[in-house]
Amino acid sequence: MAIPVKLEAFEGPLDLLLHLIEKNKIDIYDIPIVEITAQYLDYIKQMQTEDMNIMSEFLVMAATLLDIKCRMLLPKEVNEDGEEEDPRAELVQRLLEYKMYKYMSYELKDRQVDAGRTMYKGKTLPKEIEEYKAPIDMETLIGDANLGKLQELFKSVMKRQEDKIDPVRSSFGKIEKDEVDIEAKALHIEEYIHTHKTFSFRKLLEKQGSKMELIVTFLVVLEMMKVGKVTIVQENTFDDIIITSNVEGSAIDSIVTI
Repeated sequence: MAIPVKLEAFEGPLDLLLHLIEKNKIDIYDIPIVEITAQYLDYIKQMQTEDMNIMSEFLVMAATLLDIKCRMLLPKEVNEDGEEEDPRAELVQRLLEYKMYKYMSYELKDRQVDAGRTMYKGKTLPKEIEEYKAPIDMETLIGDANLGKLQELFKSVMKRQEDKIDPVRSSFGKIEKDEVDIEAKALHIEEYIHTHKTFSFRKLLEKQGSKMELIVTFLVVLEMMKVGKVTIVQENTFDDIIITSNVEGSAIDSIVTI
C-alpha cells in the first residue's frame, strides 16, 4: 500500500530551487548542480497539476538545469579577459535576486499586519484653530528662492560684515590703560595739519598707536573744527573724511585746549 505524500506548494521554479538549496544547506555560490538537478526532477515527477502555464515554468527550469549540467561536463569557456566562465553564474544571480525580493515581500507583509493594528484619532481641533490662516503666505514669501540663491545671499551678508571691519581698530589687542599727554598730542596734530594742509582723517588715525590716542586725536580735530582752524568735508556716507587747514603761516600759533 502506497503512503500518500503531500508536496509543498512553491510559487515558482526559483522558489523550489531556493528551498532545495536551504534544505540541503548548500552554498548558493557553489551549487552542486548534479545533486540539485536530481532532486528538482524528482519533485517535477510528483507534481500533479492541470495548469500547463505553471507546469511549463518548472519544465523550462528543468531544461535549464540539464543544460548547465551538460556545460559543467565540457571544458570551461573563457571570456575576453581570459577568465573562466561558470555556467552556474546566471542561475546564481537569478536566485539571489529572487531571494532578495522574497524577503522584501515578507517585510512588507509584516508592515501590512502592523499597520492593520494602528488606530487613528479623529480630528478634534476647535473651529477657531481650523479656520486660522497664517498672516504670511510662506510660498509667496519664498517665491522662486532656492539653495543657490540663498547661498549667494549668505555670501553677500558675510561680505558686508567683513567690509565693516575697520583696518585700524581691528588690529588692536586687549584693552589697556593708556596715558596720553593731550597738549603734546594737540601740538603734534597742529604741526601735521600745517605740513599736509589737506589730508584724509583716516590717514591721521592710522598714525596713532593706541585706542586712547585715537580718541584724543578725534577730540582735538573736533575742537579745531569748532574754532574754525580746519574744515571737514565728507561727500557721501561712509566716504573718507577730508580735513583742510584754514590757517596760513609757518605754524598754527595756538595749542588746542580741551
